[in-house]
Amino acid sequence: MGMRRFLLLLLILLATRGPLRSQPRAQYDVAAYLYPAYAADDPRLRPFWPMGMGEWETVLTMQSRNPGHYWDRRPLWGYVNEADPAVMEMEIDQAADHGVNVFIFDWYWYDGRPFMETTLTNGFLKARNRDRMQFYLMWANHDVVNVWDTRISRLKEDNVIWTGRIGRDEFEKICRRNIELFFKQPGYYKIDGKPVFMIYDVKNFIDGLGGVEQAADAVRWFRKEVRRAGFPGLELQFTMWGPNLNYSGFDSSKSDRPAEALVRKIGFDSSSHYQFCHFIYMDDEYDKIVDRAAAEWERLDRDFSLPYYPHVSIGWDNSPRIGESPRVRGNTPEAFEAALRRAKAWVDAHPGQHPLITVNSWNEWTETSYLEPDNVNGYGYLEAVRRVFLNDEKSN
Repeated sequence: MGMRRFLLLLLILLATRGPLRSQPRAQYDVAAYLYPAYAADDPRLRPFWPMGMGEWETVLTMQSRNPGHYWDRRPLWGYVNEADPAVMEMEIDQAADHGVNVFIFDWYWYDGRPFMETTLTNGFLKARNRDRMQFYLMWANHDVVNVWDTRISRLKEDNVIWTGRIGRDEFEKICRRNIELFFKQPGYYKIDGKPVFMIYDVKNFIDGLGGVEQAADAVRWFRKEVRRAGFPGLELQFTMWGPNLNYSGFDSSKSDRPAEALVRKIGFDSSSHYQFCHFIYMDDEYDKIVDRAAAEWERLDRDFSLPYYPHVSIGWDNSPRIGESPRVRGNTPEAFEAALRRAKAWVDAHPGQHPLITVNSWNEWTETSYLEPDNVNGYGYLEAVRRVFLNDEKSN
């Protein structure tokens, strides 16, 4: 075969391959948390949801458990198995086409092994178009109580089934595993070349390791392991909310910023929120909630030298799990769009930071805070993201 013909065939092949159809890197990184409980092939989920469809069972049975309740949401895509790569390919395309370019996977580890990981390993990582989407992990290291099991959650016993606390040996085990299995993936999200890893419950992290000094030493070890794997370092985030900033075992008397002293001592680099409900009472109108959220962004900017990445939640209503719940009112797609514009303006006013915005969430159906289309708003929330982060950029 002549060289010219070979090059022509090579160009045709490359032009038809998936990677060249991927989106160019966006000016903003819109990162949606992804709750991995809507899976049908994970046997560890069945003790909580025996129907074999993960927490879709909670959504599906809401009306029968609570007849006459106002919560009547239904997924337009159906009760899909998000651990199926074909389903995930559809979701990746919808996310990327609407301006969401990062998934933050809630990642769990209980009883010495991963939990709810199949949506990531069987679904996302096997999707043929995964090059369109970056991802990183938020270690959801909270305790597990019986709220997931709707058969007994109404009893409000709050029995601890699994604790999120782990010791040093187990921490090293999961760090090595995550570096090898996930950080080295080509689509793993990085800031300045550093893999991003988020910790949800700082108190559990500290308590499991034995104290602040021990936690700081574990983080130093983690950083060395990340560098040993060939990365320039680690971007360690924490979830910004009250319990993560008040640790009674830490002497902060020598600092005028005790909360920052704690997270800096441990070795965190940045933060974002997971949900508005962590710092705002949610039984209110959405525009008032967003006003309070924006004020909190400004306070964090004043009180912390660590970068804070602005967060926008879509809503809150936990009634599918617990029957009655505070709930957001007026969180229309248009109101959500206005909140995204405020977050975008905040990023624009901080050009020295990475242009990251976190959103709750891609699929938190049982907390009624999701981008996925439903029978009430259709594709409205996704269209709001597209108008702010794709259409606006094209018109500029």
